[in-house]
Amino acid sequence: MDCPDAQCQLMLDCWQKDGNHRPKSGQIVNTSAKLMRNPNSLKAMAPLSSGMNLPLLDCTIPDYTSFNTVDEWLDAIKMSQYKESFASAGFTAFGVVSQLTVEDILRAGVTLAAHQKRILNSMQVMRAQMNQIQSVEV
Repeated sequence: MDCPDAQCQLMLDCWQKDGNHRPKSGQIVNTSAKLMRNPNSLKAMAPLSSGMNLPLLDCTIPDYTSFNTVDEWLDAIKMSQYKESFASAGFTAFGVVSQLTVEDILRAGVTLAAHQKRILNSMQVMRAQMNQIQSVEV
């Protein structure tokens, strides 16, 4: 509890079931050093990347209203590998995607905990943005 997202993400990456998906010790050291050099990143409460090859400290949250398709949204959150799975499961509209559950995401083939977290965090932002738009329209 109260663990900064950057540290939590690093731990989740280290605990991946498949050892091939875990970061190497050198990557852990480098990421930890980046976090120590940039302590403000530890205050970030935004979805972070899964995988060490993505910029761990990039905490920008995409605005879902700037996307025309679910595929564009998946690209923006660096989860494009799930485009086909989402389409096959019928998750092709933002209204549907914003209401997905963990079970739905698992059914779409998203089994890595870090990927689930990234998608769920982005969906939470999406719902908040949709609610904001609806309240402005009323």
